[in-house]
Amino acid sequence: MNSRGVVGIAFVAAVAASALAGCSSPPPHPQYPDIRFNNEPPIALAVGTVSLREDYTPSDQPPHVEEHFPVTPMRALENWAHDRLRASGGPDRAVIDITDASVVEAALPRKTGDSTWFTNEQSERYDMTIKITINVVDSTGLVVRTATVRAARSQTVGENISPDQRDQTWYDMTKDIMAAFDRQMENEIRNHFTGFVTN
Repeated sequence: MNSRGVVGIAFVAAVAASALAGCSSPPPHPQYPDIRFNNEPPIALAVGTVSLREDYTPSDQPPHVEEHFPVTPMRALENWAHDRLRASGGPDRAVIDITDASVVEAALPRKTGDSTWFTNEQSERYDMTIKITINVVDSTGLVVRTATVRAARSQTVGENISPDQRDQTWYDMTKDIMAAFDRQMENEIRNHFTGFVTN
């Protein structure tokens, strides 16, 4: 084979290799573990049943973004209810009511002028709110014990944030607010559910 043929084969091989490289799939998006509370002992209540009611309906319509979170606030709250509360027996019932699990996106005002060319401005703010009320209800339907906790967090992000970085920010927000909620709600239950906490 002459040298021209060798060069031609080498050129074709290089083009093929380039095409294959261009077809390689992008790196997978990070996977985030579920937010659970299995590391904490469940709180036992002297009731026959513990039920969950969701009075808040999550939305994916702007400005709401909660449904786009790697672990949605609603799912984290459902996990909390499942992992942290137990019925130890009794004539009454406990009702967990999720009344808020929202995240709203707000666009932030941008500065103008040449000085902004070299800065990464904060472009959006995310306001997360969660709220749960737990009622102990007797056989007549009367609420005999109640505890409510509302928690809120806000976080801004820069204009150059990547989709993966935004997901990480959202995930960290959810973990942070749920950790604070867990501590506060346990305190509320132990302080206000006198005679019903059995552990």
